[in-house]
Amino acid sequence: MKATAGQRDALIDVLLQDVGAMPGCLNYIVARDPKDADAIWISEVWDNADNHRASLSLPQVRAAIERAKPMIASFQAHFETEPVGGHGLTAAR
Repeated sequence: MKATAGQRDALIDVLLQDVGAMPGCLNYIVARDPKDADAIWISEVWDNADNHRASLSLPQVRAAIERAKPMIASFQAHFETEPVGGHGLTAAR
């Protein structure tokens, strides 16, 4: 994700509010790109696609989206994967 110029830290603050209250979210990481002052990397792991879709209807997520919109310049890429394990994750079955 690209923040509008100079808004990356403010956007990160919005993205990190209320992240613990998303049922089915196993991992949610927001990171700064050290080579691009406006870029943000977001990595999420969900227990299933239905919970991920449902999260977009949660009041706190809807409110965060509305607060974040003016600070988002663009979405550069979207990658979807199927985690199979690793540190912090239980092996997939």
